[in-house]
Amino acid sequence: MKRKRTIFAALVIIFLAIIGFTFSQKSSAKADSRIKIVFWHEMTGPGQVQLNKFVKEFNDSQNKYVVVPQFEGNYNEAVQKILNTHGTSTSPALFQSMDISTSQIYNSGYTTPVQKFIDKEGYDTSKISAVARAFYSKNGTQLSMPFNTSQPVLYYNATLLKKYGITPPPVNPSYSDITRVATELYQKSGKKVKGLSVEIYGWLFEQFLANGGESLANNEDGHSGVPTSVNFSGTVATKTMKWLQENIKSGAFMNFGAGSSASANEMAAFLSGKLGMFLQSSADISQLTAGTKDKLGITYYPHADGQKSNGVSIGGASLWISNDKSSEVQQGAWNFIKFLMNAKNQATWQVATGYLALNKDSQDEPVLKKLYKSQPEAKVPGQQLRRTKPNNTNSGIFMQGLIQERTLTQTAMEQIYNGSNIKNSLVEAQKAMNSYITSDNLANKVNQK
Repeated sequence: MKRKRTIFAALVIIFLAIIGFTFSQKSSAKADSRIKIVFWHEMTGPGQVQLNKFVKEFNDSQNKYVVVPQFEGNYNEAVQKILNTHGTSTSPALFQSMDISTSQIYNSGYTTPVQKFIDKEGYDTSKISAVARAFYSKNGTQLSMPFNTSQPVLYYNATLLKKYGITPPPVNPSYSDITRVATELYQKSGKKVKGLSVEIYGWLFEQFLANGGESLANNEDGHSGVPTSVNFSGTVATKTMKWLQENIKSGAFMNFGAGSSASANEMAAFLSGKLGMFLQSSADISQLTAGTKDKLGITYYPHADGQKSNGVSIGGASLWISNDKSSEVQQGAWNFIKFLMNAKNQATWQVATGYLALNKDSQDEPVLKKLYKSQPEAKVPGQQLRRTKPNNTNSGIFMQGLIQERTLTQTAMEQIYNGSNIKNSLVEAQKAMNSYITSDNLANKVNQK
C-alpha cells in the first residue's frame, strides 16, 4: 500500500511539473511573440536600477512590446557602437546618446526624428521643458527626446557659512556675490577653508558663455548653420577667466586641476568642510546630501556683474529612435519614450537619480513634493531650468567636434589658472579649434552656408 502511495505521489509530481513547464513555455512564447525593442543605454548606479524598473513596469503594462535594455558602456563608447552597427541585426531600436553627440548623430542620418511621432499623434510637448527640448532640436524639428537632464549650479555649505557668520550668496548670484562669500570664508577661517572651486572642465566654460549670452560657435552656436569658427576669447570668456585667475591668485579660490581626480578631490574637500562652494552638475545633489550632515545650499549659475543671466544650457543625454527598424518597432520605441516622460515617472526619476524631472506636471507628484519637503534646496535646479527662456546661446552648441573643443578650452583654463596671459591662452585654443573645424568640415563634405 505504501509503495502504491509513493508511485501515485510521484505521478502527481510529474503531472504538475509537465503542467508547470507547459504554462512556462506558453508564458515565454507570449513574451517572445511581442515586438522586441532593443534599448541601448549608458546608465550605471541608481540610474540603471531605476531605468530597469521603468522597463519592467512598461513591459508589464501592455502585451504588444517588450523592451530589452542593454548597458553599452560610457557615452563615448556607446556613440561609436551606435554608428558602427547601424543597418545590422545588432543595432538598437532605441538608444541613449550624450548631449555633445547631438550634431554627430543628426548628421549620421541614422535616426527618425521623434517629431514624426509627435506630429502623428498630436503629442503635447509643451509639458516638457522648453530649454531641454531646444537642445535636441534643429530648425523646429525635435530630433530626440531629452531624458537624463542636469543643470550646472553652485553648491555651498550653509552650515559652514553660518559657523563663520557669513551671509550666503543670493539665489541668482553675480561674480561679485560669490567673491564676497569666498573671500570672507577664506579670511575668517584663518585661510584654512577655500571659498570656491571651479573645475577645469569644458562644460563649465561653455556655461559661462551661455549665461552671458555669448555664442561659442558662429552661426548662432550652429543653430542657424554649420559652424565654421569659434570664439573662445570674447568679452564674457575674458571677463570670466580674469575673475577666476585673480581669485585663485588671492587664495580665495582653489584650483584642483582637471580630470576625474580633480572632481573627486573637489567633492572630498567640500564634504570635509575644507571648501565652501563649488560649481557642478545638479545630478550631484544625492551624493552631496548623503555625504554630509551639514546643510546644503544651492544657487543658480553665477553671472557677470552688470548683466542679467541669460540662462544656462543642460547636460546629460537624450533618447533617439533608429531608422533601420520597422515602423512597428519604431512605434514601440516611441511608446516607451512617452512612458518615461509622463509626470509620475519623471518625478520618480528625479528622486531616484538627481536628474531633473522634465515634465512640468511632475512638480505636483507626491513623491517629488516629499523630496522638496525634506530637501528644499532640491527645488533650485528645476527652478533655474523653468525660468530660462531658450535662445540660441543657451540651447547647446550644435557642432561636431565638441570633445575636441572641450580638450582645448580645458587646456586654456589650466594655463590661465596657473597664471598665464588670459588673452593669449584663449586665442591659442581658438586658433587650434578653428583649424580643426576647417579640416573636419572638409572631411565630412559639409555644405557650408
